[in-house]
Amino acid sequence: MPLTVAIIGRPNVGKSTLFNRLVGKRIALVDDQPGVTRDRREGEATLGDLAFRIVDTAGLEEADDEDLGARMLRQTESAIDLAHICLFLVDARAGITPDDAHFAKLLRRKDKKVVLVANKCEGERAEAGLLEAFSLGFGEPIALSAEHGIGLETLYSTLAPLFDEMDPEVGEEEDEERPIRVAVVGRPNVGKSTLINQLIGEDRLITGPEAGITRDSIDLRWEWQGRSFKLFDTAGMRRRAKVTHKLEKLSVNDTLRAIRFAEVVLVVLDATAPFEHQDLHILDLVEREGRALVCVANKWDLMEEPDGMLRAFRERLHKDVPQFGEARLVALSALFGQGMKKLMPQVVDAHEQWNKRIDTAPLNQWLNDVVQKHPPPASKGRRIRLRYMTQINVRPPTFAVFTSKPKNLPASYRRYLVNELRSAFDLEGLPIRLMLRKGDNPYQN
Repeated sequence: MPLTVAIIGRPNVGKSTLFNRLVGKRIALVDDQPGVTRDRREGEATLGDLAFRIVDTAGLEEADDEDLGARMLRQTESAIDLAHICLFLVDARAGITPDDAHFAKLLRRKDKKVVLVANKCEGERAEAGLLEAFSLGFGEPIALSAEHGIGLETLYSTLAPLFDEMDPEVGEEEDEERPIRVAVVGRPNVGKSTLINQLIGEDRLITGPEAGITRDSIDLRWEWQGRSFKLFDTAGMRRRAKVTHKLEKLSVNDTLRAIRFAEVVLVVLDATAPFEHQDLHILDLVEREGRALVCVANKWDLMEEPDGMLRAFRERLHKDVPQFGEARLVALSALFGQGMKKLMPQVVDAHEQWNKRIDTAPLNQWLNDVVQKHPPPASKGRRIRLRYMTQINVRPPTFAVFTSKPKNLPASYRRYLVNELRSAFDLEGLPIRLMLRKGDNPYQN
């Protein structure tokens, strides 16, 4: 595993800005409002010839044991425990505050290698704060501006000797298969973070009764039965008309990006209030992006007649989301772990089918059979002929049908072909793309 560097500090000192600078992408949400980051976020960073794992953390002082602030602080402490080096950020323009002193005390107690960074050093206002940072007891601070990229060369010259001191084997990345990317999405407070915590067996993500705890997409590496996965926890998506705050808009955009980069999407539904308008909107987004789908009916422990409700749930899912056919459905309780063993086999199967390629010969035999069983309608007195079919892509499965009149084939007949495809080649729960092309068999010669 590579070296891990955690960015630590009070709220609004620029931790997420520095994180984005080091990973080279605007991944973490950044806003003037303090406390935007809640869960710890990880990414692959580079600085010169240094490659390392970077962790962005929440910036909070001590709080009561049961409130959200305390849960965020515990996530920050976990990041410190797992890090090889801590970048301790302070705001040079604001000077040293009691919260800075609190984090300095925490870092000394953890006995970690600490690099003190005075961020926002641009301008004359920062000079006094830069000198004041010596009082924290971590030596000379690095003058840095994460927003403008100032001082990164000094940061490199400080980190490079520390990297050399570490065990060289720690920094060697092992060759491993590309992880399956799984996004967990849904409305607020349906149990997405609880589901991931139950999967990985630890309280890695902050959970609680408050809706909207997760703000930006958090990705986690995880292994299950020897296979590598990258799990994306996302912010809950409300109806667009209700999303008015700038930060929530950023969170929704982050969730949309997670869906686009995922291979399998777990859409978490609240079993006590399923299939609301926003649930259907999210399912439409997954189909539009062409991702493999697994539906999760969470909070199943609250169902009084689970067997009968499961049948009704499946029927409602097939009726309201016909674009996936018989979509995969797992009923479970993320809070108590009931039904969790059924989830990952469905994810792996969905991923394999999403990557499935069907040979041309059985496809055309199937096409002949379905056309004989139910011929396409006539157009202007002449029968539409379907001459040839081939699979032109995977992820999602995409097929081309060569026909005499592609523009005249009714949408109802296209749906018939797609539904028969699902049934014949085990493509349930996947979006299918069917392209119509004019002409004869392009491979007949």
